Amino acid sequence: MRSRRDFLTHSTLAAAGLALGACRKGGEPGPAPRPEQPRSPAASTSRPTRGALLTRTIPSTGEAIPVIGMGTSGSFEVDAGTPEYAALEEVLKVFFAGGGRLIDTSPNYGPAESVLGELLARGGHRERCFLATKLAADDLATAKAQWAESLRRLKTDRVELLQVHNLRAWEIQLPYARELKAQGLTKYIGLTHFRESSHAELERIVRAERPDFLQINYSVASPQAARSLLPMAQELGVAVLVNRAFEDGKLFAQVSNRPLPGWAAEAGAGSWAQLFLKFAISHPAVTAVIPATGKPNRQADNLEGGTGPLLTEAQQDELRSMFR
Repeated sequence: MRSRRDFLTHSTLAAAGLALGACRKGGEPGPAPRPEQPRSPAASTSRPTRGALLTRTIPSTGEAIPVIGMGTSGSFEVDAGTPEYAALEEVLKVFFAGGGRLIDTSPNYGPAESVLGELLARGGHRERCFLATKLAADDLATAKAQWAESLRRLKTDRVELLQVHNLRAWEIQLPYARELKAQGLTKYIGLTHFRESSHAELERIVRAERPDFLQINYSVASPQAARSLLPMAQELGVAVLVNRAFEDGKLFAQVSNRPLPGWAAEAGAGSWAQLFLKFAISHPAVTAVIPATGKPNRQADNLEGGTGPLLTEAQQDELRSMFR
């Protein structure tokens, strides 16, 4: 197995000269630029094997998936033939070589579904991918047309997870998602949102509808989901995906001149990105976190956040206190 340094060095060289300046085209805000983070050596651990991603099980089936997935908002909203597009080929290679599986996208993310579908097909990655997309429509006819278009763009005949995007017309879309699940066109169904202001409504609907998955925002700066939503998910056996773990990149600006906590190496973290991701997955209700990136070296760094020990309660409290 390659060492951590070899893994990151290879990925950094693959990304040399490539940069991504992505822009959000609807729905959630896109990620802000993420400055390069100084790294410090992380302590070796005996659990899990160094470099291996931790996994969590999906409560409704017991299927295990890696705790670090990836999103496509902003990062996959690029044009074919550009340096940014070429960088995404390397991003996916790093992701799957490092043990990643879950990729989340949406028809609301501009060309992201088309870009992802083409790159998955070109790289032969589809069968390794736990593919998640969304329904984002206001009526059933539009949803049916959108679903057919998503399959075409993703170059697939099914997805592993189909979610109702930001509770949009959920009374219409969730029953339709259930129909598609019954037909074997998706294995799991879910509901998503990205704002704290929608947590109460989301909790009410999840308690009534019991989807397989729930996708919410949760970070060191926005830990409100831990008050009620995450305990509810544990109680009901609902898998949880975490979005906005980096607060759309804003967290990196806040730590640009701040050293890592003294205990970071003990926690197996060599960057702020890894600490932010470890914070999210340290809650036992969280199944996976889905950071977006268009740079191979950052993809490698993100994956390292899913290895080694989780954060203790004291370490989580200290991180939260930094961003109050």
